[in-house]
Amino acid sequence: MRIDLTGKTALVTGSTQGIGAAIATGLARAGARVGVNGRTAQSVDKALERLREESPGAEFVAAPGDVASDEGTAQVLGVLPGVDILVNNLGIFGTRPALEITDEEWRRYFEVNVLAAIRLTRAYLGGMTEQGWGRIQYIASDSAIVVPAEMIHYGMTKTSLLSVSRGFAKAAAGSGVTVNSVLAGPTHTGGVEDFVYELVDRSLPWEEAQRVFMREHRPQSLLQRLIEPEEIANMVVYLSSPLASATTGAAVRVDGGYIDSIVP
Repeated sequence: MRIDLTGKTALVTGSTQGIGAAIATGLARAGARVGVNGRTAQSVDKALERLREESPGAEFVAAPGDVASDEGTAQVLGVLPGVDILVNNLGIFGTRPALEITDEEWRRYFEVNVLAAIRLTRAYLGGMTEQGWGRIQYIASDSAIVVPAEMIHYGMTKTSLLSVSRGFAKAAAGSGVTVNSVLAGPTHTGGVEDFVYELVDRSLPWEEAQRVFMREHRPQSLLQRLIEPEEIANMVVYLSSPLASATTGAAVRVDGGYIDSIVP
C-alpha cells in the first residue's frame, strides 16, 4: 500500500512532541507539506530542528499559536489560511479526584480539547468542501468510552470529540471531505511517562513501571504494552490519504484492544 500526499498541505495541532510530532512526521514523509503547531515560536522552532534532522527532505512549516484562543488561532490561519488535511491533536490531561475538579478546570479542558478543534474545523471545512476534497481528524482516546475515574474531565472532552466529529461528517456529506475520530489507546509519550509515575512507584525503572501500570491500571489492554506514537500516526496517515475515501463519520480504533467492544 503506497500513500502519496504530494501536493497536500496539512496542519497538526499540538505537534511539537509526542503523538502530534509523530503524526507530523508521518504526513511529511508521505509527501505532505506539514504545519507544525505549538503555543510559542520557540517551541515550534526547536521541534522543527529535530523533525528536519530526522526526516531530511520533508517539508515542514512553522505554525505557532495557541489554538485554544482566538488570537492564537488567527496567528495560525495567517500562516496557513487553507489546508487539505487538518489533524486536531492538541489536548491536555491529568488526574484529579472527581469531586475536586473545579469549574475552571472543566472549562479549561473543554476549551483546549474540544473548542479549539471546533474553531479550526469551522475555519477550514468551507474551503475543503469548495475544492471537493479534504480530511479532518480528531485525536480522541479510549477514555472517550472507558472514562477513567481519575480523570473524568478528560474523558468528557474525548467523548465530546466523537460527537463533534460525527456531526461535522454529516455537515460535509457528499462533498468529498471525510471527517473521522481516532480512538488512541494508552500511548508512550513523555507526558504519559509522568502520568504513569503518578500512579506507580517512582523508584521503578521505566520498563517495569510500564508493566505495572498496564497490569494494575489498564488490565483490559490486549496489547499489554503502551502504544508507540508512530503506531497512532500510521492510522492518521492512512485516513488522510485518498485510500480512505469511503471512511467518514467513524471512530477508528488504535487502542491495542483496550476498549472492550466489538463495534466499531
